[in-house]
Amino acid sequence: MTNNLPADLNPEYLPQHVAVIMDGNGRWATQRGLPRIAGHRQGAKTLKELLRCCKDWGIKALTAYAFSTENWRRPTEEVDFLMLLFEKLLQREFAQMQQEGVRISFIGDLSSLSDSLQTQMRLIMAETSKNQAIHFIVAVNYGSRDEIVRVCRQLTQLAQQGELNPEDVNENLVAQYLYTAGMREPDLLIRTSGEMRLSNFLLWQLAYTEMYFTDIFWPDFDREAFHQALLSYQKRDRRFGQVKTTLTA
Repeated sequence: MTNNLPADLNPEYLPQHVAVIMDGNGRWATQRGLPRIAGHRQGAKTLKELLRCCKDWGIKALTAYAFSTENWRRPTEEVDFLMLLFEKLLQREFAQMQQEGVRISFIGDLSSLSDSLQTQMRLIMAETSKNQAIHFIVAVNYGSRDEIVRVCRQLTQLAQQGELNPEDVNENLVAQYLYTAGMREPDLLIRTSGEMRLSNFLLWQLAYTEMYFTDIFWPDFDREAFHQALLSYQKRDRRFGQVKTTLTA
């Protein structure tokens, strides 16, 4: 069921899982003579609105690249603010998201986060695990190469212990050990601010994902900008390595 879906979008050909690289918060703030943290604060509001938009329009999952393994190299003041922002947002928004039926998952190496933040994340994942309105996946301290190396180590250890035959290793098995195990792979990736790279985000999972790049800074990525991304997506022919097909939807 969709609410307020633009008339020029085909409800039968919407992506079921959208992933976003939220780029341009700092530049958005700098252009306005504001500190970078103001851009992150506004970016968090944009993400909340996009989540609600996905839910309204019948999109079943949204994954947001919130903090990468490389982001620790940013100025300490900015990193500390982002971590504090995570905690405050989770505390402030959790009840509302629970009420709206949002299932929340966190992917990445959470062990590097503060104990209080880890505890909060585990609690939220447990309490929302049965919600079905939309699945909101937040990548925190996430790096795709690190994720793949982690899987290789796990499978190697199983093989050394005699619990796994190396010949049994295939794509399906690897997928079971990724942070995203059991989740649908993204149909559409959106990156804002004019950058055209993946930046170590979901390298395995994005193998057949349609990509959309826009010059809009993330804090300005509103429903109309999302609408344009979906229009672009609906013009694509997703062949998955096969010959061209004719869309009937």
